[in-house]
Amino acid sequence: MTTSVKLGVVFPQTEIGTDPSEIRAYAEATEKCGFDYLLAFDHILGANKESRPNWKGYYNHVDSFYEPFVLFGHLAAFTSKIQLVTGVVILPQRQTALVAKQAATLDVLSCGRLRLGIGIGWNDVEYEALGEDFHNRGIRSEEQIEVLRSLWTNELITYDGRWHKITDAGINPLPVQRPIPIWLGGRAERVLRRIGETADGWISTLTVPNRESRGMVDRIHKYAREAGRNPSSIGIDTWVSAKDGQVGELADRAVAWRDFGATHVAISTMGAGYASVLEHIKAIEMFKREVDSRLER
Repeated sequence: MTTSVKLGVVFPQTEIGTDPSEIRAYAEATEKCGFDYLLAFDHILGANKESRPNWKGYYNHVDSFYEPFVLFGHLAAFTSKIQLVTGVVILPQRQTALVAKQAATLDVLSCGRLRLGIGIGWNDVEYEALGEDFHNRGIRSEEQIEVLRSLWTNELITYDGRWHKITDAGINPLPVQRPIPIWLGGRAERVLRRIGETADGWISTLTVPNRESRGMVDRIHKYAREAGRNPSSIGIDTWVSAKDGQVGELADRAVAWRDFGATHVAISTMGAGYASVLEHIKAIEMFKREVDSRLER
C-alpha cells in the first residue's frame, strides 16, 4: 500500500473555452489549492464524423484541444510549483528530435516541472495528416524513447537506428531534468510490458480500482521484475471523473486508488455539466478538501 499520493487535475480542454484570462485563472487556482500536477490531453486534428458514418472515435472536430507544449509554455509563465503533465502526447505522429527540443525548452522555462506522458494514439486521421505511419507506431515509439533520452542527457549524440539517424549533433539548451521523466499511456499488453521494461510510470485511462486495474498494475510490476527493475520505482497515475458521482464518492475512490498502489490521482471535471470555469474551479477545490480530509485520518 502506498502511504501517500499526489493529487492532480485534468485540464478541462473541451469545455474551458478560448479566453486566456480564464485559462490562467484555472491554472492559478489549481496551484493555489495545492494540487501537485496539471495534466492535459493531446489531439491535433478532429475528424468530421458526419463524413464518416462508422466513426467510433472518442472525439471529433467539435471538441477543442490545446497543443500541450504551447499550452504549458503559457502556464509555466505564471505558475511556479505545479507539475505540468502531458497525458498523453501522441509521440509517433511527431518528429522525435523536434519533441526532444520542445520538451527540453519547456522543462527549462518551467524550471524542471515537465512530466512527459506519451502514447501511440488511436486516431489514424491525425497520422495521415502529419505524414506518419499509423501501423508501426508502437514499435517505432520504443526507438523514439531511446532517442529522446539520449538527446536529453548528452551534448552530442550519434544514433543510427531503424527510423532515426542523427550524426554528431545535439540540442541546446539541455533540459533541467536529465532525462525528463517519460510515462506511458495505454492498456494493451505490449504497452504494459513496455512500461515495466523502460518507462518511469503508467498513465492509466481506467477510472475505477477493480480486478481489471489491479491485474494491469500487477503485470506491469511483473514485467519490471523480469527486466531487473524495482516495481516500486514505476509510478501509477490514474483519475476519477466528476460525472461519475458526488464529491465524497470521488474522494473515496481516490483513496481506494491510493490503496491499490497509485502514486498519482487526478480529478477530471469534463462532462459533469459545469457551465463556467468558476464551476470547474469550485469542483476541484471541493475534491481536494474531501481527499485531504480522508488522507489525514
